[in-house]
Amino acid sequence: MLNIPSQAFPAPNSQQRVSQSARNKVALKPGCSLMDWIRLTKSGKDLTGFRGRLIEVTEEELRKHNTRDDCWTCIRGMVYNVSPYMQFHPGGEDELLKAAGVDGTDLFDQVHRWVNYESMLKECLVGRMVAKPSTLKHGSSNTQKINPSVNRLYPSSPSTLLESNLPSLLPPPTKDHCPRFDWFQTDLTVNIVVYTKCKIPTSGITVVDLQGGTLRVEVFLGKLSYLLHLQLSHEVQEHLSVLTASAVGKVQVCMHKVSSGQWARLGEPLESHESFLHRKDRGIFYRKCVLVSKTHITHDTSVFRFQMPPGTVMQIPVGEHVYLKTTVEGNEVVKPYTPVDKTLMPNSLESTEATGDVFLMIKVYPDGVFTQHLCGLNIGDSLAISSPNGSFNLRPLHDITHLYLLAAGTGFTPMARLIRFALHNVGNLRNTKLMFFNRQESDILWRSELDQLADTEERFEVKHVLSEPSDDWTGCQGRIDATLLMDFMSRPKESRCFVCICGPTPFTKLAQGFLQQMGYCDEEIHTFLG
Repeated sequence: MLNIPSQAFPAPNSQQRVSQSARNKVALKPGCSLMDWIRLTKSGKDLTGFRGRLIEVTEEELRKHNTRDDCWTCIRGMVYNVSPYMQFHPGGEDELLKAAGVDGTDLFDQVHRWVNYESMLKECLVGRMVAKPSTLKHGSSNTQKINPSVNRLYPSSPSTLLESNLPSLLPPPTKDHCPRFDWFQTDLTVNIVVYTKCKIPTSGITVVDLQGGTLRVEVFLGKLSYLLHLQLSHEVQEHLSVLTASAVGKVQVCMHKVSSGQWARLGEPLESHESFLHRKDRGIFYRKCVLVSKTHITHDTSVFRFQMPPGTVMQIPVGEHVYLKTTVEGNEVVKPYTPVDKTLMPNSLESTEATGDVFLMIKVYPDGVFTQHLCGLNIGDSLAISSPNGSFNLRPLHDITHLYLLAAGTGFTPMARLIRFALHNVGNLRNTKLMFFNRQESDILWRSELDQLADTEERFEVKHVLSEPSDDWTGCQGRIDATLLMDFMSRPKESRCFVCICGPTPFTKLAQGFLQQMGYCDEEIHTFLG
């Protein structure tokens, strides 16, 4: 089953939960967890002060509600009283107050694009924003409601909404760079060829979904997305293949006809067919995937293997993530995870590209609403998984000589495929060094594989750092600091270095500060969101 998300979730401006700025988290007080918030919203308590009545809010009225105890904000034309949510917000009260009394859409998109705020804040909905034309980014000459295409405040089927009616302010892609497609056939096959006009990674950049004769082909080109969307004119078998010619930038989708013979036409174009957009402006697409195995890695972390539907081929670019979506106690919960391969250095038959499955290394938290649900899934159960999303750019890696990776805990996951890519594809690479921070030895993910790779690959080195080591630990101990990094990250003369960081917010902020002190510029640092 294919599923298209709502207009606002994840936000149409969604990108990789990889970012140059990390998301702040604070320690919540007891009784302020996600489940506590869900219980409060279901208690029947009036969280808006209007007893369920919805009003129209002007900008002048919105500005009046800008304090901790009286905090309204607007997200995509809908106004919410977020005062009751203050103590439940994982990012802390100060982050919410940045959007107090104003339109918080841009701020929300920068930090929480993947969060389903419509579900999370539905009991806090005050009403709809009303503004004069001069205050609208897109509007007619008459006073109008923002987001007029939404007919109801709570669509009964939000998955039917395809894309936002508020496009990105980024300039549109130029025609010269727009890919094109062609198709050809034999008696037994139908082939679609996309010419991207640029070199593409060997790991692939294409996602194909075939369901009930509807074909959706999306090709990711950096920050841009090229989409083919067709109702095929004849039946094809559900299994298909995708071939990538990296050097010439060609992608070929091969489908097998149910009945031999010639087609007069490929099919009828559907919504957004042949569109070339910024990825931020395209809604995230979901499909149901089946859990086929769970493999324990440590005492609290496992690799969950999900199988794509028969008509889906999903190539996940290195450094990008997917969203997992499910319903817990009637509330939609979504989390981003970066896929790994079956093993650290898989053979040609074990990689994500070859198997077509998605491998997710996930730590299960005792109080984690989503991870506890995930842990409770049985083999054969299904979960909605999105297409890849991300802004990580492989281009800077092609010219580097030294790649440094700083990871804490499950912040290791985006590094796993990056290590393999660098060692196999970066011709000038002299050294890839991973500094891996954990609490105890039992927390180290894929330790034996990392150590084995370090023993057999002269260009790879791993250094384990423990904050709570046992008495017999002889390795490095402590937490991230400048001295530790300076000893580990030398900058040889005539070297070109690149650093990737992933872990909890305090870790990434400290790492960024130390690196800047060491002379690294922003273009040499990429921070994945932990």
